[in-house]
Amino acid sequence: MPYVNLQITKGATREQKAQLVQEFTDSLVRVLGKKPEHTHIVIQEIEEADWGYAGMLTDDWKKAQK
Repeated sequence: MPYVNLQITKGATREQKAQLVQEFTDSLVRVLGKKPEHTHIVIQEIEEADWGYAGMLTDDWKKAQK
């Protein structure tokens, strides 16, 4: 039973999340021969202020890029 825990920063639409679930599932079926009905994908959305990148909180890093 594959279990994928996908962590992303907040902001993805429902449609984007559905596409991610479908594509991860398709990959597990194609590459490992897993059954889709046994595949679990969990998407956790993290606030940008709770995610660090390049030594900074992601929201601060994005502000610095502008």
